[in-house]
Amino acid sequence: MLYVLDHPLAVHAITHLRDETTKPATFRTLAYQIGLLLAVEATRDLSLKDKAIQTPLEPHTGRVLAQQPLVVVPILRAGLGMVQPFLDIFPDVSVGYVGLERDHATAKASSYYCKLPPLTGCRVFVVDPMLATGGSAAQALGLVKQHGAVDPRLVCIVAAPEGVAEVERQHPGTHIHVAALDRELNSRKYILPGLGDFGDRLYGT
Repeated sequence: MLYVLDHPLAVHAITHLRDETTKPATFRTLAYQIGLLLAVEATRDLSLKDKAIQTPLEPHTGRVLAQQPLVVVPILRAGLGMVQPFLDIFPDVSVGYVGLERDHATAKASSYYCKLPPLTGCRVFVVDPMLATGGSAAQALGLVKQHGAVDPRLVCIVAAPEGVAEVERQHPGTHIHVAALDRELNSRKYILPGLGDFGDRLYGT
């Protein structure tokens, strides 16, 4: 259930995100652009309903989004960089937060914060720029499921095969939308070729 974004603008943006000379301001702009493409692609199957309207020339029956609430849940802190595209293109969306911190020695994530709106009956998107080992993503998916989410989607910018496999192992059938599927993890569990620490580069820390 892996969907890799296929768009020239995504390839362009990923290349500049990878470039170590890209400054934080440009990095944020590129992250927004690619987040917008991912938000559109991940919501391709949203339900529509008929709506009767009057154009300047005649009556017309068009189609609009059905009223299924959308919830976007960033994994803090880097996931915050992927929230704004969802807020900008959808009329009604709620935001929840999951705080997971990765231990750099063990590469395992521990939870330090969880604040979620009601998720029952909602279309839920867990967003995190980097899918490395898959531990944080799988843990976040488990948390939103415990709070009522059914079939939550995972949206990432760069993923490693190991992370995809781990999410599929713990949450079979999960839709995973990524802009790039990279080669592998290194011995420190960083994605190769990757783009470094997304949060540090996003916020200039």
